[in-house]
Amino acid sequence: MSHYSSYYKSDAQANYSNKTFIIALLSLLLLIAITSAAHAHETPVVHSHGEKLSTNTVAATSNAVSEETLLAQDDTLLAQNKQSLTTPADLAVSKGDAIEQFVAADFTKRQTMLNQWPGSVESLDTLVELIKNDELYQGNGGQTYLLNSEDELFTYPAKQLTTEWPSDLAQVTLTNTLRSALVFGQAKVKLESNDPTQRVQAVAILADNIEQLDPALISTAATNEEDDDVKTALSTLQARIDFRDGDVTTQIAALTVLADSDSPQVLVDVKKALAADNIDPVLKSALLDAEDSIEQRITISTWIGHLFTGLSTASILLLAALGLAITFGLLGVINMAHGELIMIGAYATYMVQNLFQAYFPSMTGWYLVAAIPVAFLVSAIIGMIIERIIIRPLYGRELETLLATFGVSLILMQLVRMIFGAQNVEVSNVDWLSGAYQVSSSLVLPFNRIAIIGFTIIILMLLVYLLNKTRFGLFVRAVTQNRQMARAVGISSARIDMLAFGLGSGLAGLAGCALAQVGNVGPDLGQTYIIDAFLVVVVGGVGQVWGAVLASLGLGVSGTVLEIGIGAVMAKIVLLVLVILFIQKRPQGLFALKGRFVD
Repeated sequence: MSHYSSYYKSDAQANYSNKTFIIALLSLLLLIAITSAAHAHETPVVHSHGEKLSTNTVAATSNAVSEETLLAQDDTLLAQNKQSLTTPADLAVSKGDAIEQFVAADFTKRQTMLNQWPGSVESLDTLVELIKNDELYQGNGGQTYLLNSEDELFTYPAKQLTTEWPSDLAQVTLTNTLRSALVFGQAKVKLESNDPTQRVQAVAILADNIEQLDPALISTAATNEEDDDVKTALSTLQARIDFRDGDVTTQIAALTVLADSDSPQVLVDVKKALAADNIDPVLKSALLDAEDSIEQRITISTWIGHLFTGLSTASILLLAALGLAITFGLLGVINMAHGELIMIGAYATYMVQNLFQAYFPSMTGWYLVAAIPVAFLVSAIIGMIIERIIIRPLYGRELETLLATFGVSLILMQLVRMIFGAQNVEVSNVDWLSGAYQVSSSLVLPFNRIAIIGFTIIILMLLVYLLNKTRFGLFVRAVTQNRQMARAVGISSARIDMLAFGLGSGLAGLAGCALAQVGNVGPDLGQTYIIDAFLVVVVGGVGQVWGAVLASLGLGVSGTVLEIGIGAVMAKIVLLVLVILFIQKRPQGLFALKGRFVD
């Protein structure tokens, strides 16, 4: 066919042309990156949740209990919290789950519930989070509602959006007494859990409220504890109490335990003690040694956290770039609409979430499992349509395909704005990806980031298997390395082009599905990652999967480290300049594509 005639060039001309074109493209991306990074770091406007409340919404106390009665009960409940976290209490079971019971209860019943929580640990954690975020409301004689930051009202526990606002809608607020009871009640439930992780979290809650804590509680819990991690957390908390309240000898003994901690709270205690006047010389020496040890441990934990962040960023970059590596490597097409295909995957995830909330509310926590294949298929189908209608007539004409796909990206963004609006949409984290794994006091690894790393590894392994162990992968590699010879032996290169473009677009949709769990979903989502995706492909080598892996790791980790030292904007500029210099020396990238005719 005539549109493939441009593939026959001399090696010298091809290298010079590719090198010049890539450098020009990267220069353009540099200007875009500077502008985008500058806008991305403008201070956002934050709206107070309280300003959004309807005029028929009133602030309410826990129940119709006089203020004098509540104040009189404060000291009594605080003393109960100090005395025992394990004393059982009789609680009459009423209709609804534990949170509904709590909302409908009066002050005394709420106090009793918090002393002996009738629900699960997770339900109490949910209650704490809802009250912390000012999202828990009641109306219509005790009916429970949730009001989010966007002024959207949901029923509970169905969590269905409603437009019928009760006339007596009131926020569930707590007095200081009940807030204290909530904190210690949460710690009590977690301490009684069979899960060591929950018990470690209980110790962390108690450590945050160390001023109100009875030391006898810690010694009792430590006596009955068998897990080593929980014992360590309890001994550290006990040492903090001894350090705060003990004599010099006790403080020195406590510092030998605290020196092995990496808790910022412990470091604050040590620095506060060092700032005091007339410190005992032996105690001061122990304080200085403990300060150095704690700071060193915190530094190590901080850098491990930075490396984890860089690794998760690299995973996101790799997800975004894998599809581009296939389309760019096979077809030679610079697909500027690739970012919008990522965006379509994210919006497909949003639509699946809404579908589950409307028709399968009991299975809402599993919408993400259904969203993964939907995001892949929707983006793949749209990608194949783009390849068939827009790109196929322009093969071999790089500048024209760049401009055409850029126009497609603008069209897709505008269509999304027309359908969903210009504002970001909310894609909620599923319950089993919420929270984090606490490695230590200063190192917390979010579950959603861990999941993205694992998801990226799975997708990478499946892609490698597809390209190296299947008939389709053999055809893709044949067309990539020598298109004319592949056509001569009967391979339909046009069909392979369409399917490969669909595969690359589907991978972009998977990237959008993953990104919906860690960031905002809006019409401009793709623009955030398209530049970095091109950098990964160019540095790794055109069409090279393992090159993309190494490039994403290098750019992700180095970008995170640079941001710490020089800021996000300058880090982006430095990375782009380094990539341009790298391409000057090695235009083919880390791995060169092998074949008789390579363009």
